[in-house]
Amino acid sequence: MTTSAFSKTPPPPYYAVIFSSLRTPGDHGYAQMAEKMVALASQQPGFLGIESARGQDGFGITVSYWASAEAITHWQTHIDHVAAQALGKAAWYNHYELRIAKVERAYGRKPAV
Repeated sequence: MTTSAFSKTPPPPYYAVIFSSLRTPGDHGYAQMAEKMVALASQQPGFLGIESARGQDGFGITVSYWASAEAITHWQTHIDHVAAQALGKAAWYNHYELRIAKVERAYGRKPAV
């Protein structure tokens, strides 16, 4: 899954969950599950947005944004997400790292009109 849109986050503070991963070869249902998880996450209390990119070499980064640490914990333990995590460990990822950060400052450049 690759998204090309920036998330519209509120002014800080909020949280970012940074998931870096190296995929195994082949899809094996990954794309369908990734779409399902984004749709489900977007319905969770405290979800603010998601940005994701994956290179041809299988390395990808997905950053999801959340209003609170509690919202992240709720998502992490959601039964459908737990099942997807198990599949990821068993079949989809050679290596992954998950980092959770509190965003205290955010700024950028808006596109020219």
